[in-house]
Amino acid sequence: MGETERIIHEDHANNGSDGSSSVPTFTRESTPPRRTRMPRAQRREQLITVARELFGAHGYDAVSIEEIASAANVSKPIVYEHFGGKEGIYHVIVDREVTALSHMLGEHMRPRIPPRHMLEGIVLSLLDYIEERPSGFRLLSHQSPSAVGAGTFITVIADVAERVSELLAPLMEELGLDPANAPIYGQLLAGAIGQIGQWWVEDPGFDKRQVAAHVTNLLWLGLRGMERDPLLHTQED
Repeated sequence: MGETERIIHEDHANNGSDGSSSVPTFTRESTPPRRTRMPRAQRREQLITVARELFGAHGYDAVSIEEIASAANVSKPIVYEHFGGKEGIYHVIVDREVTALSHMLGEHMRPRIPPRHMLEGIVLSLLDYIEERPSGFRLLSHQSPSAVGAGTFITVIADVAERVSELLAPLMEELGLDPANAPIYGQLLAGAIGQIGQWWVEDPGFDKRQVAAHVTNLLWLGLRGMERDPLLHTQED
């Protein structure tokens, strides 16, 4: 909204020493910007965007409804009207982020995709997600257990582990390995990928494709060089 200008004319009762009238004084005062009215759907999206940034930066417990309302330049009742409270808007954001991440990862977990390409795709798609939605990833990976009862980053990684295990089993059989051990390696791969994501979101100094190539190099060559019946090389006393 435009600035509201008010001109105040101060008419001095006393004249100057030379007998002339004093010069009128003019000042400008600006009123605070008025809140912009938005369509309901647009306002809802604005509140989600603002809250996601705040939750991602500070965590659920450190953010208040007052902060969300202030950052969106609305009153608190507006936030309550749309989401019922802080927990409500947090749930909406978590559900959206879990859905987005699961979809991106799922695109690369199909039986027809060659195993190495699948592994590269999973790693790269996680890094793509982090690059595009860093606040969303931070929110997922540092959630408040008391506020979330549905999907979390842990459940996404668990789903990745389960699906990777299913795809690893026939590959292990081709390599002469026992496919019954696929869940062990599925958990290992998913956990490693998740940990790389949590590191890279805070320290993105390495090129995304370089990180994906090195992670794939270690995980893939590790798979190719596995022993069928591994034993520990240390002896118990």
